[in-house]
Amino acid sequence: MSSNRAEVRGSQRLQALLHHLRSSHSMPINSDSKLSVSKRAAVLICVFEGADGNLRVFLTQRASSLSTHAGEVALPGGKTEEDDADDVHTALREAKEEIGLDPSLVSVITILEPFHTKYGITIIPVVGILSDKDAFSPILNPAEVEAIFDVPLEMFLKNNNRRAEEREWMGEKHLVHYFDYEVGNKKYVIWAITAAILIRAATLLLQQPPAFLEQRPEIWGGITESDMIILGSSTSK
Repeated sequence: MSSNRAEVRGSQRLQALLHHLRSSHSMPINSDSKLSVSKRAAVLICVFEGADGNLRVFLTQRASSLSTHAGEVALPGGKTEEDDADDVHTALREAKEEIGLDPSLVSVITILEPFHTKYGITIIPVVGILSDKDAFSPILNPAEVEAIFDVPLEMFLKNNNRRAEEREWMGEKHLVHYFDYEVGNKKYVIWAITAAILIRAATLLLQQPPAFLEQRPEIWGGITESDMIILGSSTSK
């Protein structure tokens, strides 16, 4: 895994982001390491700098032939295999298999807290920077991925093109967020746990809270500190 801890090349913004994360956010290795391999997965939040200087992130549309979550938008990633060294290895291996992303192009900068699904799977989000986007030529695995696209990271902190539904799980009410995105003639919807992971990543990387009440369910980390700030300000008006 040390080969993916290389210094981030590129703009001053990427360098500043790396410095901030290293000084303020520790990177756990194999959190929840007692979990069985069959109950563990990792996803790659691969960010890069767009032409406008803003951070963007790669997403995929899952193949329509898959038995679960067919056609849905997801982050590159998948279940841990027995010979994976750690969560970083899992996320990078899966990204290579799904979209042809060479692990040597990605500098891993942090790992987010685990997200647990109602099906008993724990997902570890791995955050990495692609300093040279031009070096990446996607090669999609048609058995797993139907399309790849990228979106601005800041969209997951804005109310634009967002809606939410109140749900209940184990007696606990929470919000499920939906983000609509259109590129070319194709429309995508980023929602549920993928949206929750990206909201958390955007909050950390852009260093600002979302402009809406997040209210994650307990299995996704529960109500957040930014939720409490927003709730506090709304009740004081």
